[in-house]
Order: sequence, then structure tokens, then C-alpha cells
Amino acid sequence: MMRRSRMSLLAAGAVTALALAACSSSGGKQSTGGDAGKAGTATTPRMTVAFITHAAPGDTFWDLVRKGAEDAAKKDNVDLQYQSDPDGANQANLVQSAIDKKVDGIAVTLAKPDAMKANVQKAVQGGVPVVALNGGIDAWKSMGVLGYFGQDERIAGEAAGQRLTKDGAKKALCVIQEQGHVGLEARCDGTKAAFPNTEKIYVTGTDMPSVQAAITSKLQQDKSIDRVLTLGAPFALTAVKSVKDASSSAKVVTFDTNKDLVTAIKNGDVQWAVDQQPYLQGYLAVDSLWLYKTNGNTIGGGQATLTGPAFIDNTNVAAVEKFASNGTR
Repeated sequence: MMRRSRMSLLAAGAVTALALAACSSSGGKQSTGGDAGKAGTATTPRMTVAFITHAAPGDTFWDLVRKGAEDAAKKDNVDLQYQSDPDGANQANLVQSAIDKKVDGIAVTLAKPDAMKANVQKAVQGGVPVVALNGGIDAWKSMGVLGYFGQDERIAGEAAGQRLTKDGAKKALCVIQEQGHVGLEARCDGTKAAFPNTEKIYVTGTDMPSVQAAITSKLQQDKSIDRVLTLGAPFALTAVKSVKDASSSAKVVTFDTNKDLVTAIKNGDVQWAVDQQPYLQGYLAVDSLWLYKTNGNTIGGGQATLTGPAFIDNTNVAAVEKFASNGTR
């Protein structure tokens, strides 16, 4: 599956490149986006895409996802309607609202698939094309979704565990910021499979002072912890503060990036990050719906299109930094 999915990603890039080559300038009204649409904008009829995520307020990871979605929307002459709610039931209600508005397509995250299933299937059965991204790699097919763009979180976790072993770590603390999120659990479980001396801790990700206090307290209690593994860039930056507060020698590693996290890797405060390329997830999700509506294309051949994992560390952070400054990495 890994090999086929990576091939799917290459195919996605090729299809997108062909679509770009076929585009010509258009003076119609455009949705908010970056510079991706400057080279040419689709002349296909205006379409509306609902982009619905489980993003929590203030989580900068989702700025990267949204940026990718907006850039694709600008290129494809798409009216992008972005909404988010970390509560599974509320996110499902947003899907229902999109159905009621008769949108042309829905891109949705499935971090809490049980809560999302009924309304996603309702959209599919009602003739609304749906693609998934970021969360729900084990659930999207059963809902009838056209495709999935993201990383296999279990495999990403195993890669992190292997890296911890290679680094000579002794004990890792895996910090989960949202209970019930299947992707976050898979990351920690995958890490533990490859690096058995991994302990989970649950924190409330929407309350960063409490996150800092909880990590600090755990490091003070257990001096054997020499790695703090967070599952998002903002939490890694908070963990750096916790390590200092606890007078710990633990090193911080993480999943996911943002501009500040890239800087933290560059200056040595964070050792490395597992990158799933969130900008690409947003871009491909919107672009795939446009391709489906305008040309009947699907991406992935029935398999997930993997956008990660890859590592960012001191060996390649300089190459990533210039893109991070643009808000795309």
C-alpha cells in the first residue's frame, strides 16, 4: 500500500501539472489565496467547495492546510468555504450544512470517523463528491469517499520511533493534545511499537498554559524521560518551555511544523519534526474535487495518496526555511 500510495502522489502531481498547463487567465471573481493562481486561472464554471476540518482555534498547523486549499481554489476558480470545529458532532453538523447549501464538493477531515460517518455518507449518497484529508485513513473508503490525502499516522509513528532508537533515546513522553483523535493515538501507538519505552500523556490542547504545566510536572516526576514527543508544532514550542521549567535535560521532537517550529529546529531548541506536508493536503483536496467535477478524474487508484512522513532536521531545515517564510511549510 505504501508503494502504491506514493505512486498515487506522483500521479497527482502530474495531473495537477497538466491542469495548470491547460489553464488560461480569467478576470472573474476569485476566492482568497496566495500566489499560486497568478500564472493562470481556470476558465471552468465557478464551483463551490466546502472545506471542513477538526481544527482547534489557534492551531497554526491548519493555517498551512488552509493556505494550500486557498491557493488551489484561486487557480481553479473555486469559491472556498472553510469551516472548522474540533468537536466531532459539531463538525458533522457542518457537513450537513454544506449539503443543505448544495455545494459542488466537500473536503473533510475524519479524525473522529464515528461521528462523521452518517453525514459524510449522506453527502455521497446525495451526489455530492467528497474527498478526505489529514485524518481517517482507515475509515474513508467505507464512507464512499473519492480519495484521501495525508499520511498513514501509524507508519509515521513507527518512523518516529525508529528515529528515537537511532538517536539513542532512553524514554519518550508522547503528548496527546486531543482525546478521541484516532490519528494522534495512531502516532503514539506507532512510536511505541518501534520504541517500546514510550509513555503517553493526555493534555488539553486548547489550554496551552495547562499543557506547559502538565509536561513540566511529568518531567519533574520522571527524570528518566529524555525525549518529549509532541504531536503538533505549537505543543513542541511549549514543551521547550516545560523542559526549561523542569530543569530537565530532555530533548524535544515533534510531528508537524510551522514557521516558528522551523526556526526552533534551526536554532537547536527542537531536534526534528515529522512533516506530513499540510499545504499539499489542502491543495490536493481542493484540486482533486475540481478535476473530478470538470473532467471526471479521481486520484489515488483507490488507495490513499500519501503526503508524508518525512523528517525535517538540522541537515535540511535551511532548504525548508524559505518556504516556511511564505506560509507554505
